[in-house]
Amino acid sequence: MPKSRTQSAAVPQTPRLALSIPEFCDAHGISEGFYFKLKKQGKGPREMKVGARTLITLESAAEWRRERENATRRACRGGN
Repeated sequence: MPKSRTQSAAVPQTPRLALSIPEFCDAHGISEGFYFKLKKQGKGPREMKVGARTLITLESAAEWRRERENATRRACRGGN
């Protein structure tokens, strides 16, 4: 007996556009404590509030990584 259309059709997943703080930390291999330390120093990613949730967009995460890479390059050049 052939499968019905609903059984055989794969439902596409909605792409993730933002991460929670724990998800961001997990994705970047840092602890939540270190995340909040960076945030206090003004070195954390941009955040947005959605109701009671704090989220970090994928664009903000990418921008944060670039900023951290650039800061590392500047620090290495300054040490030479």
